[in-house]
Amino acid sequence: MKEQSVRNSLLTLALASICLASACAKKPVPPPPTPPPPAPPAPTASLSVSPNAVTQGQSAALTWQTSNATDVSIDGIGAVQASGSQQVSPAESTTYHLVAKGAGGTQEATARLTVSAPVAQAAPPPPSATEEQMFESSVKDVYFDYDKADIRPDQQASVQADTAFLTQHNNINFTIEGYCDERGSTDYNIALGDRRANTAKSALVQAGISGARIKTISYGKEKQFCSESTEACWQQNRRGHFVYQK
Repeated sequence: MKEQSVRNSLLTLALASICLASACAKKPVPPPPTPPPPAPPAPTASLSVSPNAVTQGQSAALTWQTSNATDVSIDGIGAVQASGSQQVSPAESTTYHLVAKGAGGTQEATARLTVSAPVAQAAPPPPSATEEQMFESSVKDVYFDYDKADIRPDQQASVQADTAFLTQHNNINFTIEGYCDERGSTDYNIALGDRRANTAKSALVQAGISGARIKTISYGKEKQFCSESTEACWQQNRRGHFVYQK
């Protein structure tokens, strides 16, 4: 009985030793699995143009900003830096298209620049004629017959037109110069030219033009308008010539 007890005790001790050495030892807890790496961030992109409307020939500033992108391009421009600005001057309205690519995907952005045709500029008005130019184009000389100082019937229309202009421009003063053709003496033609100038002045005064505005002078056969010895040329020299006074 005692031997049996000793045998059981030894057996129990042996089993305990074996359990402690191997099978009865606690199994270690395995480490947790390694988490997957985080997904790369998606690119961001913005594109703007200022001003967004121009006239042909003008330029605008195209500005862009991106992040998380390794490849950035703009249609019509090509590859660009991740962020930047560039002057553009298209001939027609254009929509700019930006594409930003990165490990996290692709992002796009657009900006519209409206281009309008230039407004046709009206031609500037011609410069206004000066008072002297209007006088020279509107006031006509009065012509006389040979050795005469009275106004011919065919010259009445010129006198009337001169009167109308001078009435509308009552601030203009002027001189009537009397001329003759080359025939006759110098003294005779000075006197004849004086009568012709004063006859023209009298016609205007009778029509309502103030005599204070009119001076007269005779050049006789001096300062000829035409130098040929023909009737047509002599007729040009027999005149009352109107000159603007500055």
